[in-house]
Amino acid sequence: MSDEQLDRLVRDADPYRADHLDGAEQALLEEIMSEPVRKTSRWRGLATAVAAAAAVTGVLVASAVIRDRPETGQAAPAVTESAPALLQFAASEKFPRLLIDEPGWKATHVYGFAGKDGTIAFEDKTGRAFEMNWYAGEHYDGYYKDRLEVSPPEATVVDGWKGARFTYSATRYAIMLEPRDGVFVELGTSSGDWNRTSFDQVVAHIKRVDVDTFLKALPPEVVTPDREDEAAKKVLADMPLPPHFDVATLKGFGANDSYQFGAKVTGHIACAWIAEWKRAKAAGDKTAQQKATDALRGSHQWKTLNDMNAEGDYPEALWEYADRTVAGNPPTTEELNQGLGCS
Repeated sequence: MSDEQLDRLVRDADPYRADHLDGAEQALLEEIMSEPVRKTSRWRGLATAVAAAAAVTGVLVASAVIRDRPETGQAAPAVTESAPALLQFAASEKFPRLLIDEPGWKATHVYGFAGKDGTIAFEDKTGRAFEMNWYAGEHYDGYYKDRLEVSPPEATVVDGWKGARFTYSATRYAIMLEPRDGVFVELGTSSGDWNRTSFDQVVAHIKRVDVDTFLKALPPEVVTPDREDEAAKKVLADMPLPPHFDVATLKGFGANDSYQFGAKVTGHIACAWIAEWKRAKAAGDKTAQQKATDALRGSHQWKTLNDMNAEGDYPEALWEYADRTVAGNPPTTEELNQGLGCS
């Protein structure tokens, strides 16, 4: 991975203040490093993990599906039979779920949520972008301390959930919500024409919803746990599997859009082929080494990577590592863990 790509990864973690990392950032730095990079720049909290980290705790924009929401805004305990398979995704029942109850907004990217970290980004018809990030509650104090260097906090409430507003610039705002159910949420503007008034207007429409409403709002292309097997088969269709590779390991990624899911699957395969190339070379097994070489060279033709390439930089990073390996200069384990999420 080039220095420029690494710098971009760190900037994406907090583009408003990329001059240093401290507090909670250090604890999650490896996860930042492994996030597949998109060509489109989006606002992020400090350490949304994607390639290495992955519950649909959720923020989605779909006011049309909001119905029978309790007046308190609290999640209803009952769930209809419309999404029983998704309820294996325990976090979707446990963690706070939010959506923007205003027409015109739609979720564009969903990733993470295998544990307590995840992100959902969305846009409106004018091109304004908004993003929400979930983090484990134990990191709240470190994040809050970091945000105090951005601006003085302003007390605010999002559908009954207390938080603090921070101002990065005249067009960039963020709110940190206090920990609840083991997580906290940070939400903020990403790109587009924003001011304080328009930000507050959108925040006023953010509501907590029940599990069923939230699940119905998920974009159909999002790969959730019950869809992982089918989605993985499609990604693997034109990819040779490394020796002894267990496809059962291609699970537990959380909820991800097609780009992020593709990055996880192709990353696992590439990592395994690179490991096989190293093993074969060390053992003097020229036949196995050639097989690994052919597979890594062939990664340039993998359909999933080529589909992803117009949208983000992850395929370029993977191909760089594949080409280095074939040329006899394979990346280190640390590089692979940071760049492709191999760990």
